Amino acid sequence: MKACDVHMQYVEEAYDENGVISKFELHLPDNFNYSYDIIDKIAEVEPDRRAMIWCDDEGRQRTFTYGELSKLSNRAANMFLDKGVKFGDRLMTVLKRHWQMWIVVFALDKIGAVLIPATNQLKKKDYVYRFEKAGVKGIIATGDGDVTDNIEAACREYDLPHKFIVKGSKEGWTDFDSLLMEYPDTLERIPNSVDDDNLMFFSSGTTGYPKMVMHSHRYGAAHIPTAKHWHHLNENSIHLTISESGWGKFFWGKVYGQIAMACTVMAYDFTRFVPSDVLKMIERYKVTSLCCPPTIYRFFIKEGMAGYDISSLRYATTAGEALNSEVYNKFFEFTGLKLMEGFGQTETVLIIGNPYNSVTRSGSMGRAMPMFDVVILDPDDKECEDNETGEICVRLRKGANNGIFKGYVGNDEANAKAFRNGYYHTGDTAYKDKDGYFWYVGRIDDVIKSSGYRIGPFEIESILMEHPSVLECAITAAPDPIRGQVVKATIVLTSDYKDKAGDELKDELKKFVKSNTAPYKYPRIIEFVDELPKTISGNIRRVEIR
Repeated sequence: MKACDVHMQYVEEAYDENGVISKFELHLPDNFNYSYDIIDKIAEVEPDRRAMIWCDDEGRQRTFTYGELSKLSNRAANMFLDKGVKFGDRLMTVLKRHWQMWIVVFALDKIGAVLIPATNQLKKKDYVYRFEKAGVKGIIATGDGDVTDNIEAACREYDLPHKFIVKGSKEGWTDFDSLLMEYPDTLERIPNSVDDDNLMFFSSGTTGYPKMVMHSHRYGAAHIPTAKHWHHLNENSIHLTISESGWGKFFWGKVYGQIAMACTVMAYDFTRFVPSDVLKMIERYKVTSLCCPPTIYRFFIKEGMAGYDISSLRYATTAGEALNSEVYNKFFEFTGLKLMEGFGQTETVLIIGNPYNSVTRSGSMGRAMPMFDVVILDPDDKECEDNETGEICVRLRKGANNGIFKGYVGNDEANAKAFRNGYYHTGDTAYKDKDGYFWYVGRIDDVIKSSGYRIGPFEIESILMEHPSVLECAITAAPDPIRGQVVKATIVLTSDYKDKAGDELKDELKKFVKSNTAPYKYPRIIEFVDELPKTISGNIRRVEIR
């Protein structure tokens, strides 16, 4: 068996007359574990095959083979076990794009712990909320910047048993890097069920704080078609997805499906996104496949790609926000590559897309991926006619639904809303044309998508309400030519601040939000108004504000 064929023991697939994937089924054993059954198996077949090229913006570089990923994850697993981490414990990671993230992901997978990825932009309040809601038992965090300071501040309100630091040292923290090689590189398999809790994301919404999205061990394998048929990867590919490890996109494009294809993952660990630097990385490392949100492609076009040799690129995909036709056309004009759009969520894998060999339609997300029965439903859960806007839903099967999350942890109300009448309701709206192509319209619940980030209005509104100047506020999306959307705050001021409604107060409010939550959430536009539009029951009419 070749390394690139390891995944095929779990896959049943077929193609149409044009070579487009038409059937894809997963048949996973009851004890399936991605790290044991994919990574370790590839390492057995071809231990010296290159798995990852990692580099950073300070000139450091490391190359990892599949054999090294297998052994290093065993060492990390033995370290975690030795320090008291147990099967089922929930551990958070804040590791940016550091190479250690891959080792930690596979190690926690092997010992049956639940991984909770988080962005390094979180502040004390964000950590406290997440620690308490998820019952977090430990954290593995970068020593860069103020990350550990914010965590320590949160730990004054929450007792966190296990703290591991990467790229640094700190009193009271276990130094991951210095201890890693002291542990054995073999590990006896720890049994698990394919339906055990495995990976949990915090996902933003408009009606409350972030919800906890739980995935089982099925999730990793369900990303095989993401890499194989959407990213169009094989064992000779070098794939780069632009994403930080705190987001679901990281797992979509830098971990699961890509590793299963035995390709090489490109990991560029930058501190600040600079379009020219990323283009240089594509040129230097001969990247063949690229995936990033439309915002990033807009930055590349604005930067000007003529000065870079990116002729190694053979395929390019995009997701995370609506794709502007101008970006599609400009990128095609320069590279000769059509951007293959796709759609999925934190709660799912790729459910709609333009797989390899398919005919794209500019502006369309593509057609339903063959593992899913995707329909457009009206508010009464009846199927819409062609070209009629409704909610994107997935018809659920009896038994396992590979690629669909297990549910929102501890949130019966949200689960009842999402899983009803035999469907998973995405909360996104679109219409489907007569040929089966889906065209995105917007979110039902008003989540803002800015530069690939998903931002929940409720979180920002709650913070703004703590400022003495704010009587009422509403957060909505405003269109932006670069970021797709930006956060806009519409604010009614208290009587004491009515005469201070100017740029100085706007700047103060922006800084206030930045200091209390992740900076990417702050409102770039602030408008002061005398009153907010409301329904008769008192609910703010965000649609009217927009």
